[in-house]
Amino acid sequence: MRGLTGSGDDGTVTGTTGVAAAGAGRRLLTGWAASSAALAGLAVFGLFAVSCSTGGTGTRDEGPAGAEPVVQVTPSTTAAATARPAPRVDAVALLKADPKVSGRVRMDLKACSGDEYPVDTSYGRITGGSSADVVVNVMTCGDSVGVGTYVYRPRADGTYRNVFTVEQPAVYGTIDRGDLVVTTQVYEKKDAVAYPSGDEVITYHWANGRFTERDRVRNDFNRAVGAGDGDLPEPTEPPRN
Repeated sequence: MRGLTGSGDDGTVTGTTGVAAAGAGRRLLTGWAASSAALAGLAVFGLFAVSCSTGGTGTRDEGPAGAEPVVQVTPSTTAAATARPAPRVDAVALLKADPKVSGRVRMDLKACSGDEYPVDTSYGRITGGSSADVVVNVMTCGDSVGVGTYVYRPRADGTYRNVFTVEQPAVYGTIDRGDLVVTTQVYEKKDAVAYPSGDEVITYHWANGRFTERDRVRNDFNRAVGAGDGDLPEPTEPPRN
C-alpha cells in the first residue's frame, strides 16, 4: 500500500511503502509540530518586543492594525446648498431711473465700448434685510475715476430704494463685514490723477433705518513717490572679513 508525504522545502510529492512510510509520516508530523511551536514562540516574543518598544504601554501608538476597515468621510454639502446667489440687477437702468442720481451723472453715463458701461456692482447684506443690497459705483471711461457711489435696498415687491448717495470726484464704495466703506481720494493743487495727496476712508453702519458714520481714517501719501526723477542706488558688496 502506498502513502503520500510531502518532501518539505520544494513542495513536491513523492511515494513511499509500508511501515517505512508510516514511520516517516510520524517523523514528518512531529517535525512540523516542533517547527510550528518554535514559530509560535518567536511570534509571541516578537509581539512582546514591539509592544515594549512603544513606551511600555503594551499597545501600538499608531492605532488599530491595518486589517481594520478604513472609514471614508464625505464632506458635507449642506452649507454650499443653503447659500443662494444674490439676484443680479441692471445697474445702468437702475441709475437712469433714479431721481436721486444727478442729471450730470445720468447724462454722462454712456458705454465706453460696445455695451460695456463704467459701472461696478457689489452685492451683500448691509442694511439688515432678508435679501442682498446693491452697491453701485460709477466711474469715468478714460481713467476710471469714481464719480458716484449709491446703495440700493431691496423692497418686498422686487424693486429697489436708494438709501445712500455720494457724488464727488474719486469716490468708491465697498462692502466690508456687513458695513459700507467709502474711500475718497484727496487731491491738492497740481496733483496728478494717478498721484493724490491722500485719501479718506469712512465706514458707515446701518442702524435705525439709515447709515451713520462709524469710523473715519485719513491717509496722507508720500508725495516723493512716483516722481520718477531719482535713480536707483548702485548695489554694494558686503564687507569682506
